[in-house]
Amino acid sequence: MLNLLARLSHWLDLFSEWTGRMVSWLTLAMVLVTLAIVVLRYAFNLGWISMQELVTYLHATVFLIGAAYTLKHDGHVRVDILYRKFKPATRAWIDLFGTLLLLIPVCLYILYISWDYVAVSWTLREGSQEAGGLDGVFLLKTTIPVMATLLLLQGFSQMIHSILLITGTGDHDKQADGPEREL
Repeated sequence: MLNLLARLSHWLDLFSEWTGRMVSWLTLAMVLVTLAIVVLRYAFNLGWISMQELVTYLHATVFLIGAAYTLKHDGHVRVDILYRKFKPATRAWIDLFGTLLLLIPVCLYILYISWDYVAVSWTLREGSQEAGGLDGVFLLKTTIPVMATLLLLQGFSQMIHSILLITGTGDHDKQADGPEREL
């Protein structure tokens, strides 16, 4: 059973890694679009609302879809005055309870609260309120439940890592030790 959980965790980690790396390319697009906006505005006195909104869409997508990747690499802000000094098994218990008591409930709440919000937006095919803006507000809003789902999946992987470490069958190097953590 633990071997099956370890394989599941491995695949969930791979998925978070893949989504994080894919969405990271949007930062390059964001920089290029921002550069184009600045050049067009100051060199040619041109500008489009849709280009400015695109930067906002890209920015939001990077942060929302990249949240699980950041969790995988322990990149979220943590108030860990004592955490890093604890033994790996103690950190595993803290991570397990943190995931069970904080991450999962918050993600489930976000899924619950955003479902109707996103569904109405899709029904209306909601677009920008600005003339000349992007017509994909409903797509942008969809990233909210997607973020919660991706965080839940990575949270399950983190729980499995913690359980494996607590039972003595896991590798403490895989336990969120920072950005150097790899598959």
